[in-house]
Amino acid sequence: MSGPPRLVLASRSPARLATLRSAGVEPEVRVSEVDEDAVVARYGVSDPAEVALLLARAKAEDVATALGAEGVEDALVVGCDSVLDLAGVAYGKPGTADVARERWRAMRGRAGVLRTGHWLVDLRPVGDGGSGASVGDLASTTVRFGDLSDDEVDAYVATGEPLQVAGAFTVDGLGGAFVDGVDGDPHAVVGIGLPTLRALTAQVGVPWHTLWAPRPAP
Repeated sequence: MSGPPRLVLASRSPARLATLRSAGVEPEVRVSEVDEDAVVARYGVSDPAEVALLLARAKAEDVATALGAEGVEDALVVGCDSVLDLAGVAYGKPGTADVARERWRAMRGRAGVLRTGHWLVDLRPVGDGGSGASVGDLASTTVRFGDLSDDEVDAYVATGEPLQVAGAFTVDGLGGAFVDGVDGDPHAVVGIGLPTLRALTAQVGVPWHTLWAPRPAP
């Protein structure tokens, strides 16, 4: 086998895909079939950091299993999951407008920690340069929320944007104006921490720059 492995992103998140592309990596996207609520219930975890890492692992290993069944042997599979840690309580996607509105009224004027789990599965054969590893790590970024008025909360929730994102907010969309600042890796707030992922690819013997897509000569 020659050349660098391909990176497979086990996520449907357009923000994660855009982040990788902006960093020079063109991943293949394969969405996992993981039932997040069922996984959390099965393992009985509630700590936000543990939830994020558990779900990232479940997603990566689900896609890795499917690719392995197809005979794929040249891929690194990365799964991610983000959970907002607000005073030790885990908050994922709100799902409904009522829940999102309640979340924002609790979050405004406060700071929370976005826990983003990353998990990497190396599908390359051990005898052909692969590590056979399944490794993970967590990125934690403090997010300082603005002190929104009720009208601002209602207007933001009405856009629908916060309903399907962890913590009911974005920093790269309409919600960006309502976040006063972040302390830590800003990419992790979008859903995938580039320094964290670089460290994981290094663990399996793949230098980050080898994953860059070819660029035209200047």
